[in-house]
Amino acid sequence: MSKHLPKYLAEFIGSFALIFFACGASTIDGGLGTLGIGLVFGAVIMVMILATGHISGAHFNPAVTIAFALTNRFRWSQVPFYILAQSLGCIAGAFLLSSIVNDPTATLGLTQPVDTVSVNSLCLIEFSITFILMFVISSVATDSRAVGELAAVAIGGCVAISAMVFGPLTGASMNPARSLGPAVATDNYEHLIFYIVAPILGAILGAIFYSKIRCDDETPSNASGCC
Repeated sequence: MSKHLPKYLAEFIGSFALIFFACGASTIDGGLGTLGIGLVFGAVIMVMILATGHISGAHFNPAVTIAFALTNRFRWSQVPFYILAQSLGCIAGAFLLSSIVNDPTATLGLTQPVDTVSVNSLCLIEFSITFILMFVISSVATDSRAVGELAAVAIGGCVAISAMVFGPLTGASMNPARSLGPAVATDNYEHLIFYIVAPILGAILGAIFYSKIRCDDETPSNASGCC
């Protein structure tokens, strides 16, 4: 474990930053609005990918880690430690945010569907946006033909778009650890199971789908792709 400790610490810090800054933006009334909060979520992901991507791969998300492992892009032996680091990072970020805000009524970015969104719609939304997110991640992170330097921008942009469009409905979690942190800090676990299962299934299918449409390693790359 000590050999991979820098990776786990990088995942912890990135996950911590996601909750502390992004959920902080949605908790503190700074007049950002839906657009501003969505941009903060995307910006935090982009910055932390640039800061730690070369260390841990910058997953910050158990769904991403599991999807990579299932598509043979990540070692299963490291999966439990990544998930633990991500979960602890999000929980720590939520508790620190709670101590700063010092308001027992603060939601701390808790992901809950609005009254007009059913459980089925919640699952469909979280599944779909995580599918798209993982599709984008698989493209820029595993395909040598993609512009690697723009990976952080593409992933952060995807997170921002999802947060701006679907954040007002479900919180646009796409990340079991991101939902877990505020849930633990507020002691509110209602709907948490759906925010865990739906993103994991969406990420798995997104990774598998991209693996099916990408070129084989032996296929020569060209400007028009493989089709």
